[in-house]
Amino acid sequence: MSRINNNINSLIAQRITGQQNAALGKSLERLSTGLRINRGSDDPAGLIASEVLRGEKAAITAAIGNAERAEQFVATAEGGLQEISALLTEVQSLVGQSANEAGLSTEEKEANQLQIDNILSTIDRIASTTSFQGTKLLNGNFDFQVSGVGGSVDNLQVNDAKIGSDNVAVTALVTASAQNAGLFLSLGATSLDLASSVSSFVFELGGAEGTRQFSFGSGATLADMATQINTFKDVTGVSAVASGNYIELKSTDFGSSEFVSFNVTNRGGQAGGVVTMCGLDADLIGPTATNFTAVTAAVRDEGQNIAGTINGIAARGNGKTLSVASDAISAEVKLTTAGAQATGSVTVGTLTGGGAEFNLGAEVNLNNQVRLGIGSVAARELGQFNDGTLDYYLDDLGSSGDLNVVDGDLNKAQSVIDGALREISTQRGRLGAFQKNVVGSTINSLSVAFENISAAESAIRDTDFAEATAELARNQVLVAAANQVLSIANSQGQQALTLL
Repeated sequence: MSRINNNINSLIAQRITGQQNAALGKSLERLSTGLRINRGSDDPAGLIASEVLRGEKAAITAAIGNAERAEQFVATAEGGLQEISALLTEVQSLVGQSANEAGLSTEEKEANQLQIDNILSTIDRIASTTSFQGTKLLNGNFDFQVSGVGGSVDNLQVNDAKIGSDNVAVTALVTASAQNAGLFLSLGATSLDLASSVSSFVFELGGAEGTRQFSFGSGATLADMATQINTFKDVTGVSAVASGNYIELKSTDFGSSEFVSFNVTNRGGQAGGVVTMCGLDADLIGPTATNFTAVTAAVRDEGQNIAGTINGIAARGNGKTLSVASDAISAEVKLTTAGAQATGSVTVGTLTGGGAEFNLGAEVNLNNQVRLGIGSVAARELGQFNDGTLDYYLDDLGSSGDLNVVDGDLNKAQSVIDGALREISTQRGRLGAFQKNVVGSTINSLSVAFENISAAESAIRDTDFAEATAELARNQVLVAAANQVLSIANSQGQQALTLL
């Protein structure tokens, strides 16, 4: 080389050395940060994909936290209900003890009543104080708000519903009416006319609650027979009404689980027969009868469940209650007797809000939002029981109530407690199902999604240390070689001195 103003070989060596040093620096950066992509220039498309995945991971992490918080919320509410259930069991025991009329003194009954008063007060206290982060859980604060409840609705329980920006109208369509089980005893007269050689007319009457045998003598009126049957209606589940030459026997409740069975044990020469109801109406006398002489086995009639839809969704019928469980709404609608026995459209009400709302998905939208209805469990709200005239609740078991254990009606008190226990148990079951099948499954699903997205993000963005360390060793050798070459190139200018 005979020129010294421009050393082209040195310039080439300098450029190569700079490139090798930059590659070495990038290898060191990737190894020190653990990331293959540290800036957009490293991999523009990979950066975009990995940032999207990072956003999804953050959303899933928040959703898992929401689900865990929801589980803690529900567990707190269920803990309060568990204690109320134990208290109701104690009340049930006290009512059973107090029913032993001859075996208890007035002082003992008053002591039992004092315990019941204390328990009712404790139930109200639990209902008003059970809270999560300062928000009351069991006082009806998270019950669904319903306006315009129709006159044919006896009770409405909304467990879950999707409520967006607009209110949700709830309507029911009754396609088949609810019916009692029913039979008619046709005697052809207003009183029994037995053969002279027979002392009584004996038959066996059965219902959903049990079976009992009745015996009546000659001359007993239909009204006498109906009164005797009604005396044991709590035992049999069958009531009686005397009308003309008939006694109408009906189950005390509605639904396919109700029945009335009649079998003659001793006809005593009495004329007449058993008449089935007409069609689906238990108040209409059918066209045919089975004479007592032909009754060789029990004549039986069964009730019918209501059938229909709620907001167009096929509902399950049980007695006078229609219930539906779908992603849009989960509710139970109990109709009045008149409403349940008439087919056609029924206005239930309009959902305007309420419920405990949780967002259990990575995206904030209606599909990922879940509302859980938790009604009030105060004593004045539990155990609704209608005796045909009045509604009774758990607080009626208090000292000033009609169902107190000192001088109240303990049969009705027992029915109220049974109803209250069913309500609390049902509520606990719903909360447990929410914890297990909604929250638990959501956490599991989100956790799997988080793992998969993390794996995808790692494959795109994280450093492969085996590859990076090999690249580092290569770059180190290349940098050393480039420096050596640059040194040689810089020394070539010295050759010009030999010409001088």
